[in-house]
Amino acid sequence: MKKTISYAIASFFGFGFAPKAPGTVGSLATLPLACAIAYFGGALGIFAACVIIFLIGWAATHYVVTHQEIQDPGWVVIDETVGQTITFLFVTPYLYHTLGFWWIYLVGFALFRFFDIKKMGLVKWADSKLCNALGVMLDDVFAGLFAACCLWAIMHIYYHCEPFF
Repeated sequence: MKKTISYAIASFFGFGFAPKAPGTVGSLATLPLACAIAYFGGALGIFAACVIIFLIGWAATHYVVTHQEIQDPGWVVIDETVGQTITFLFVTPYLYHTLGFWWIYLVGFALFRFFDIKKMGLVKWADSKLCNALGVMLDDVFAGLFAACCLWAIMHIYYHCEPFF
């Protein structure tokens, strides 16, 4: 039972088992969830979701990596789920109770994938130095934070968006 639940969570309910580009598929599958959370819950909802997804994902990923020889299996995409959700944290004033800025999700998706794939700075450090479940999760948290800052900068330049904090 624990194995089934851990695998379901780690794969973001099967999206990680996509035959090609599971990280991209997992990130894309996260967008409707992030949209719903931002729409109904705003900044507090996104923040709470990120913390919950991170903690549950970390536990599930820990179970998976301790029961396999591969340190970061490609099908584990719950880390993409938390990172993709973090991407929208600083622009929730434009997402709360509106779908008028729907394109933010597409730009956020592209930014997150860029930082996740390129693995620069802290993303690379977490991916290469922390060879455990925490490292699997943190590299995408950092990628999400970098994407969130870029997305906020875009919104600030064009729409004078203020951060939620």
